[in-house]
Amino acid sequence: MSSLILHPTTIAQWYALVNEAEHACAISLSEDLESYLVFLLQRFTGQPEIASSVLGLDFLKSYQQVSSSHLHLKDVGDKCLLLAGLFPGRAVKRRVKLSYFVKLGQTAYSTLSSYVVHQEELFNQLCYEFPKLLDVLLTMRTTSETIDLFQSLELWHETGSQVAWKRLRQVTASLPITDTNKKLIN
Repeated sequence: MSSLILHPTTIAQWYALVNEAEHACAISLSEDLESYLVFLLQRFTGQPEIASSVLGLDFLKSYQQVSSSHLHLKDVGDKCLLLAGLFPGRAVKRRVKLSYFVKLGQTAYSTLSSYVVHQEELFNQLCYEFPKLLDVLLTMRTTSETIDLFQSLELWHETGSQVAWKRLRQVTASLPITDTNKKLIN
């Protein structure tokens, strides 16, 4: 049983939790992505309305207005990351695949990288490293029952999630059937 360690600020506490999750799932995020994730968690702390967003509609509205305000697209990507990583049960309640949030979030960040020149690299990283960020958040939940086996299979197959892969390997030595272009990881 691990002991509870409190840090002097909420930012320091989030950094500690993210670092602990990175270590637990053997993922090393770049400093930029780690900082982004920490400040994202800080920003959405105490905002329960995130769970009631209709992200597909939010994305479409933001996409149409991207030249005037990129903050809405950023919010869509951020909410998708948080919902998929910290609240995967919401996908089940909404009757969508968990990878829906992943693909929508990646698309939001990718679109932003085309419009926000001074942060193009960051949004490209967020798009391509979304599965790693997701794995860190899933690991922060601290239970092996974070996502069910079907969600694990779907998430691993569609995003390459290593946390989902490890979850599958915990319950079976069998390998899932996959297409020949997908690399199996042991």
